[in-house]
Amino acid sequence: MNAPARVLVVDDSPTMRGLITAVLRADPEVDVIGQAGDALEARAAIKALNPDVVTLDIEMPNMNGLDFLEKIMTLRPMPVIMVSTMTHRGADATLAALEIGAFDCVGKPSPGELHPFGDLADKVKAAARSQRQYAKPAAQRVPPTAVADFRVGRKIVAIGSSTGGVEALINVLQKFPANCPPTVITQHMPPTFTRSFAERLNRLCAPIVQEATDGARLEIGKIYLAPGGERHLTVGNAAAPHCRLVDGGPVNGHRPSVDVLFNSVAELAGRNAVGVILTGMGRDGAAGLLKMRHAGARTIGQNEKTCVVYGMPRVAHELGAVEQQFPLNAIGEEILKITAARKEGSE
Repeated sequence: MNAPARVLVVDDSPTMRGLITAVLRADPEVDVIGQAGDALEARAAIKALNPDVVTLDIEMPNMNGLDFLEKIMTLRPMPVIMVSTMTHRGADATLAALEIGAFDCVGKPSPGELHPFGDLADKVKAAARSQRQYAKPAAQRVPPTAVADFRVGRKIVAIGSSTGGVEALINVLQKFPANCPPTVITQHMPPTFTRSFAERLNRLCAPIVQEATDGARLEIGKIYLAPGGERHLTVGNAAAPHCRLVDGGPVNGHRPSVDVLFNSVAELAGRNAVGVILTGMGRDGAAGLLKMRHAGARTIGQNEKTCVVYGMPRVAHELGAVEQQFPLNAIGEEILKITAARKEGSE
């Protein structure tokens, strides 16, 4: 049996520290070895206890969680899970943390929530097992250059991602030109975070990126991100393809679910689609990607070496859903090769 994941809980609220600790200690595979109320206490605790994983509050006195995370990733890189308020400001800060190198994020519960931090223990265990190489960040991140002279064909692109998906999606989508193929994405993310993420992607990328709305027509040069919350993102209407937000329970523990999106793309577009599964925990998207491949779509999976968590892509690969695996840096270019008009003959 593997040793329990050793966790340090950092939050300025004693109540929140107690809640997080109680949730984590309910899992026998997690061991909360310490708590800290601010960055100074956390720094001393990290030195003394050498935890496997740190849960880190965004808003703290003396030094906020974002600044402290930068110091951790520079001086002592390790898996960190951000704990954030479910507000637009909290979402912006959390997204910045994920780009700096945080492993994942969870939202703070609302008053009266029945199952606060429902998947936190699973995220902690995945972080402790992660093969990710935490290295000092480069002095300056240089965004990739979007492909020039791209002639778009008629394919729809569908992408699914989870843990590590923020960095992965930025890497892939920054290579898309302004006239990219219509692209739909389901990224597992708390409600309120997806709007901030879509806005951030829109600033960073050449195409228009927006949170998907029900009835939004799929257009060249536009990318649609599934909103977090109560509905699944699907696509419909072959004559005029558009986004549909549909009701339904969680699938594979998620709503929105990658499987639901991929299933709808397989039915709508068949061979005129490309499915891409990126880093993430669990198996969401694997069965849907297999359905896409059986329908004639081209399918791509992120390879193990470049995944933060090789979960979703691994299951998809083992099912035979993935036509070919690529390192993250090559996926954007591969999507464009497949979807370019010059590769489609008459298209």
